[in-house]
This record gives sequence, C-alpha cells and structure tokens, in this order.
Amino acid sequence: MAAVLAPSILSADLSDIRGLCQNLEQWGADAIHLDVMDGVFVPNFTFGISIVRAFRQATSLPLDVHLMMVHPEKYIDSFVAAGADILTVHYEVSPHLHRTLTRIRQAGARAGVALNPHTPVHALEASLQWADLVLLMSVSPGFGGQAFIPETFEKIRRLRQLAEQKHLDPIIAVDGGVGPHNAEALTQAGARLLVVGNAIFKAEQPAAVVQQLKQSMQR
Repeated sequence: MAAVLAPSILSADLSDIRGLCQNLEQWGADAIHLDVMDGVFVPNFTFGISIVRAFRQATSLPLDVHLMMVHPEKYIDSFVAAGADILTVHYEVSPHLHRTLTRIRQAGARAGVALNPHTPVHALEASLQWADLVLLMSVSPGFGGQAFIPETFEKIRRLRQLAEQKHLDPIIAVDGGVGPHNAEALTQAGARLLVVGNAIFKAEQPAAVVQQLKQSMQR
C-alpha cells in the first residue's frame, strides 16, 4: 500500500465544506481526516455527526474519522451511517477495545485505535489483531499546531516489530506536527498514513504543500 495523505480539517475553514472538498480533491489528497472532540477526553470541542455527513455528501474521498471522546462505542453506528470509512477510537477510553473494534467492522467501516504519546505500543499486545489501523499521536491530542514529539519514530518501529511478530499488517498512521520536514522520515520508518493539518491549511500555497508532501512520502 502506498503512503496515504489525509489532510486534517481541524485547521481549515469550514464555512464552505463543498468548496473545501473540491480543493482537497484537486490538490491530490488521498483522504480527509476529521477530528471529533467532545471537550471531555480532550480540552477542546469541534463537531459531530452532522459535519461528517456534510463531508460525505460533498466528496467521494475516504473519510478518516478520529473520535477523541469518551464512550465512543455509543456512536459507532451513527458515525458509520454518516459516512465514516475509517473510525478510530482511543485506547485510553476503551476498556472493552476488542468489542468496540469488532462493532466498527460489523458496522461497515475499518476499525482504528489511537494511542496518546504516553501510551506504550505494547498496550495493544492483546488487541492488535482486531485493528485495521493504529494511529500514533505525535502530539498531545486536542489542538492543532503543536510540535512533533520525536519519540514517535521509535514507537513506529516498535509497532512494526509487534505487528510482524503477530503476522499482522495494520496501517500505521501518525497525527500531529507532521509536515514537509518529517514526512519522508515517517514513511521510511513505517508510517503509511500521515495526518497533516497546519502545514497545509496555514500555508500560502496549500496545493504546493500537498504535492511536496506526497512526493516526500513516495521516496
């Protein structure tokens, strides 16, 4: 699988969702990352099911929906029905992770599990087989524009080793502080999906940044 670029719309202007989706398609985005924050699990509040549905109506690009919220299991069916292609929950709020990941798959989406920077990879030892994607947070979740945590590179390597030991091949995704300065190194380390927000949407020429990122990811 070629590395996938998923711009995070956390930093984007949502006043024209259809226009935003058209731009992302033209720029060459592979997917769209939507951060759902509840103001409880993380100290920020963003949007919910209606915005996911609006993006689904505006684009055919895969929607990578990241639930930064407590009790995500209550909303699996609703988010998948709204259009989520990938639905990711956090390990830190999922005491019944196997059940939650299984329910996501049964609902018709790919199942993802996210790890906060302080959560070690070995926490997934017993549940990795039910995850289609593992999202490594390379910043503390909740806000865009934070500096990348360098220890993420070692977490990617450890996750690859754990997956190989179990003969599994989950998509390794990285979210936080990702940009042209580290995209090539992240994909070479083993990441196959990069979530990029500020580096794209705060740039003077976002289309050029997307192309630069994609070229770096394919080297």
